[in-house]
Amino acid sequence: MSDLITTLEEQERDLVLDTFTHDDAWELGLVLRGIAADAGHGVGIDIRRPGLRLFRAALPGITPDQDVWIDRKAALVLRMEASSALVDARLSAAGVDPAAIGWLGPEYAVTGGSFPIRVRGVGVVAAATASGLSSMEDHELVVAGIRAFLEGRR
Repeated sequence: MSDLITTLEEQERDLVLDTFTHDDAWELGLVLRGIAADAGHGVGIDIRRPGLRLFRAALPGITPDQDVWIDRKAALVLRMEASSALVDARLSAAGVDPAAIGWLGPEYAVTGGSFPIRVRGVGVVAAATASGLSSMEDHELVVAGIRAFLEGRR
């Protein structure tokens, strides 16, 4: 488990943006959608700031259930300021079930698939989320999209 946590923490340190505008959210969303569509993934993709949805896409095959998972994963990232996969890994490694102790309610999903949009010198400003694959596949889709977006800016 510690190797997974180390990898997830490295991703968060590496995938930091200098700025993040509404236009950037749209461009990142299109990158994510393109990766998912090219792979034939039936997923939902969402980018949001607290209280404001900036991008949303539903690829063929998504169900209404994924829409709920997107909301719950993004809520966790915006509350914990870490990827939902990292929160899951850290809690699992510690043997903590936050729902069992009443710490996190049903509006949060402790599972991979949402990643913080972190701006250098500012902190977490948004969450990018995918749902429709396995937990780690959703996570890797978002990481690949953010990485491609950053590479496109260089």
